[in-house]
Amino acid sequence: MDAAALNAWMHEFARLIAENTAKLTELDSAIGDGDHGFNMDRGLKAVVQALDDEPPDTPSALFKRVGMTLISKVGGASGPLYGTAFLRMSAAADTSVDGPGFAKVLRAGLDGVVARGKCVAGDKTMYDALAPAVDALDAGLAEGKDFPAALQAAVDAATAGRDATVPMAARKGRASYLGERSAGHADPGATSVTLLLVAAAATLTD
Repeated sequence: MDAAALNAWMHEFARLIAENTAKLTELDSAIGDGDHGFNMDRGLKAVVQALDDEPPDTPSALFKRVGMTLISKVGGASGPLYGTAFLRMSAAADTSVDGPGFAKVLRAGLDGVVARGKCVAGDKTMYDALAPAVDALDAGLAEGKDFPAALQAAVDAATAGRDATVPMAARKGRASYLGERSAGHADPGATSVTLLLVAAAATLTD
């Protein structure tokens, strides 16, 4: 996977966010500020513009551009969390990224989310989708699966993690103020991070 392939991944992520902005807004309106969909859509549109204006020539440069753009353009907690994830991914990326390299990059992104958000499993955050996805990708590659199969396992794990947030009571962020009333809705961050994995599976497995 070179910078062009990863660029395509970001474009597809932006497309999926745009397509699901209303859904993300609905989820965040139920348990948060109601701005996750709008903020992510605005941020990803800015990412696409930044990548189109001057396409980065290395994976590291691309992830850094994405991270810096999200930090500057996305409000609330999502900008710092996603931005930190991509900046950590930038630091972990090699000149080109193979299957194990992508797993390393994604693990670094997860570590960034943990460092920034101080989140753990069951807090009802993006971690609840991203951590299982990273673990599933590592496990699939360790078991000898090819990259497309391992990445699909990551998508399935992210989807299951997202769905598992529905009955949870939030312990982090604005949603935590609602206590048990935050149960009954999927976490918007877990939902958007699942779209990130879906976009990867759609663009990085050829």
